Amino acid sequence: MLINIDNGGTLTDIVVGSGSEFTFTKTLTTPVDLSQCLFGAMTKASVQLYGKADLAQLLHSTAHIRYSSTQGTNALVQRKGPLIGLITDDPALAGALRSSAAATSLFDDLVGARVAVVSPDGTDDELAQRLVSEINRLTTSGAERLVVSALSSEREHLYKRAMLKNFPRHLLGSVPILFSREFASDTSRTRQIWSGILNSFLHPTVERFLYSAEHRLRAYKVKNPLLIYRNDGASSRVAKSVALKTYSSGPRGGLEGTRAIAEAYDLASVLMIDVGGTTTDVGVVTNSTISVDRRGSIKGVDISYELSNVHSTGVGGSSVIAVHDGEITVGPDSVGAAPGPACFGFGGTQATITDVNLLLGVLDPATYLDGELALDAERSRAVITRAIAEPLGVSLEEALIAMEETYAQKLALSFARFVEPGDRTTLAAFGGGGPMSACAAARIAGVRQVLVPRLAAVFSAYGISFSDIAQSYESDVTGLDADAVEAARQAMRTDAARNMFQEGHDLDDCELEWTNLREDGREILALKATLVLPHPSIDAGRPAEPSPAVAAGTRQVRSGAARIDPVSVYLLDEQVPGASATGPAIVEGPFFTARVPDGWQLVVSTAGDLLLTDLVAAAE
Repeated sequence: MLINIDNGGTLTDIVVGSGSEFTFTKTLTTPVDLSQCLFGAMTKASVQLYGKADLAQLLHSTAHIRYSSTQGTNALVQRKGPLIGLITDDPALAGALRSSAAATSLFDDLVGARVAVVSPDGTDDELAQRLVSEINRLTTSGAERLVVSALSSEREHLYKRAMLKNFPRHLLGSVPILFSREFASDTSRTRQIWSGILNSFLHPTVERFLYSAEHRLRAYKVKNPLLIYRNDGASSRVAKSVALKTYSSGPRGGLEGTRAIAEAYDLASVLMIDVGGTTTDVGVVTNSTISVDRRGSIKGVDISYELSNVHSTGVGGSSVIAVHDGEITVGPDSVGAAPGPACFGFGGTQATITDVNLLLGVLDPATYLDGELALDAERSRAVITRAIAEPLGVSLEEALIAMEETYAQKLALSFARFVEPGDRTTLAAFGGGGPMSACAAARIAGVRQVLVPRLAAVFSAYGISFSDIAQSYESDVTGLDADAVEAARQAMRTDAARNMFQEGHDLDDCELEWTNLREDGREILALKATLVLPHPSIDAGRPAEPSPAVAAGTRQVRSGAARIDPVSVYLLDEQVPGASATGPAIVEGPFFTARVPDGWQLVVSTAGDLLLTDLVAAAE
């Protein structure tokens, strides 16, 4: 079996499976100790598989554990990380790194005045004396990690030799140093340096948890190492991963799952919306191709590594809904997992869409998260009355409808610009909050088709199951003759063989993809070594003969300030393929609730996915 885990800010998702058979569950994220929710999720999955908690049996039946986390992403958003010091021989470097307002803000937060310009002139002893003096100054001013960037590789090597010679190893170990030209291969110096700065900032957050998790796994005598899912769609062991590649890795899992759905259902253009607790991630898959940037961008600065084109907006199930200047606002602040929405009963005092849907009747307080978390409607009522209804001078019922409409508009705004003309676009809605509001937002944005996967609540974790173990290499071969290019090729192959051996695999078992690239006037030779792992299969399509969906009951749902309708409730896992119904309806899936508005039709596919069509828009 394969275990895939997506650690989010509010909930941690786990998918365990092989082929087309999957077991999945969710647990609350434990920010103080992330290994607690990791092992808690795996233990819960073992109960589903074996009827009792047996983590050891699950781990010993598993070929690989692949893990994705938002912790590095959140650390950068919140600027919670080590202070960085920069050592260079270029007096103009700090100015070059402050090339825009966004870059200036990021540089000032991460580096600030902790910049040392060290001249390489003079004797070795004089250079060593200057380096010692500047490193002491930087660390005294608070630098916890250092990035070294010189105008040439030779100059960086000179600094490195001087540092290793004049600083005891135990002192250098307490203040880790990254040499930018060794860290990333790139034709752009500023991209290279920013990559080093960001990696140094993210590394401690990722490192503390991952090595702790590996230590706990060794206690179970797990044969294969923990694999880190990266933002390029591949996985690698902890020791062979860089922190920067964990940034936005969860959304890449969602995109890989979206691509699999697009191929299975033969959809030309699929727009994913992954609605989590804090953000909605939006991405596009066109003709089974994920939109990526060869050189990605993080917080307004370009980096040396590939990143998928994922656009995040501060709207999610835990986004704070408030009143500002007489208007209802949604996000970007979030109550997260702790304290969470008011209805969680953990001390939350701010309104969220989760509280709204509970009071509207969309959510059943007894079945939320498959009954694992009872919701408290009275807490939601008190918070929304105080925070929304009273400031606006309206009734609670009027406030609920206004909040729902504002949230749908904000969600629609997050993806509307990516909708293609006509009926080409299908909206793939997942995450804990995606199915709840997808149809309302789709109608606003002009999308007529919505697809909610059966595994919507854990879809990014499911998407990780399409990843392989891979490593990538690049070499600048500009101006080299044939022999020199071949020597570079052999050196890259040697690196790949060594790294894949450290991953536990022989290079002969891997696929090698060689590519010649041209970038900024330079000739680049690229190699990707991939060990292909088993991928799941999707039995897509819809039966030719539809049948009426079977309702499990009704729910009283408010559709207006003065209107409550009895709405049929369908349990997705109890429907046969081809089951069909029209809205208004509610579909309860595993760990998610989908709202089907009036004028929409639902059909259950062969794979158990929910296919939704806006009949009103189609008629127009």
